[in-house]
Amino acid sequence: MPGTQGYAVVSCHVERPLDDRVWTRYRDLAERRPGGFTIASLLRPPGRGESRSKFVSRAREAAGLGPIGHHIHWTSPTHARPTRGDPAAAVREEAAWLREQGLDARFFCGGGWYTDVDVMRAVADLGYVDCTATAWRPSYLPPGSARASLDRPAWIRLHDGRRVLELPTTHSLGAAARGLLRPLPRVVHVHFHDYELLEAKRRAAVAAILRALARRRTPVELGDLETDREVAWDDVCAG
Repeated sequence: MPGTQGYAVVSCHVERPLDDRVWTRYRDLAERRPGGFTIASLLRPPGRGESRSKFVSRAREAAGLGPIGHHIHWTSPTHARPTRGDPAAAVREEAAWLREQGLDARFFCGGGWYTDVDVMRAVADLGYVDCTATAWRPSYLPPGSARASLDRPAWIRLHDGRRVLELPTTHSLGAAARGLLRPLPRVVHVHFHDYELLEAKRRAAVAAILRALARRRTPVELGDLETDREVAWDDVCAG
């Protein structure tokens, strides 16, 4: 990638794609591309009782606006982290369904920032680029909660020798706003949630933060990030 200024990417955890008010506001923001950012839509597939046909229609709309990915909520639409069952098997099941619909989800992010070695093996099998690692420890997680910690892109080497490209999420919207007054890392990955756009002040803040960020870092698409750096899984998994 050319340039020395550094880069920024933006992803949205699209958790309420079936909510008409949320979807309209998210689609409008993605179409406007504030700051020149193409937003990657990390979509939560429908849970029990939710409309699959409506989800597919909106996922196809999202794919027309930018790259799309798979964002899983293991327990329920409103409970992201797993509380039962086999998390890796759930990833494989949802990914198979997405592909049956012809949806080219290239990225993955575990709900509640959850991941473990079996989930990462599933991610490797599926050929996903992972975005679940974070540069900070979410304050709401109890001590010992499974997660991955990484502050810049790297290839994660699993125990069997396979590798997964990790594009860690470095900033929430609030952290990005605060970071504009401080030194920023060379690669910034900002995320937000679609439902945040229901509030007019929040919508305005998202656009303003992204425009300001574009003056500090070159906007690129999530899939444009590259790295030769490699780290071992045992150096990334955290609690």
